[in-house]
Amino acid sequence: MAEKEKLTIVVFSGELDKALAAFILATTGASMGMTVTMLFTFWGLNIIKKNEGGIKSKGLMRKMLNFMNRGGSKRLKLSRFHMLGLGTWMMKRLMKESNLPSIDEFIAMAKQMGVKMVPCSTSCGVMGLEQDAFRSEVESLAGAAYFLNEARQSKVTLFI
Repeated sequence: MAEKEKLTIVVFSGELDKALAAFILATTGASMGMTVTMLFTFWGLNIIKKNEGGIKSKGLMRKMLNFMNRGGSKRLKLSRFHMLGLGTWMMKRLMKESNLPSIDEFIAMAKQMGVKMVPCSTSCGVMGLEQDAFRSEVESLAGAAYFLNEARQSKVTLFI
């Protein structure tokens, strides 16, 4: 039996529209029978952070960073036309009218479909994030070597 094709996605951006693109591609790949891995790094980590509760960090700069950059799928803004929240609200409303899943629904669906969602351990170290800062659907932290090994074996590798 032939090995399944792999899709590997680096999610670098924490903006709503880019998160949607990443999850649409990930779930589509999984529905086509591909093994899908998403590595969330730097601002992309905001997508998979818990929506509730505080983030514990060590050191003043990390505490300040995590206070200013709370993250969570409910706080994502559009990359363009955010317009003090109006553009983001409009996009979410249009998504609902078009029966497009929310980011929370995409995360749950991706997990059900076997998509691996992995926070980058290096980015987490810089930002002072521990495993408990992330949603339950998320895999354990991994670094660049893990990602490069996945990408090396992948038929498709994307950077969003």
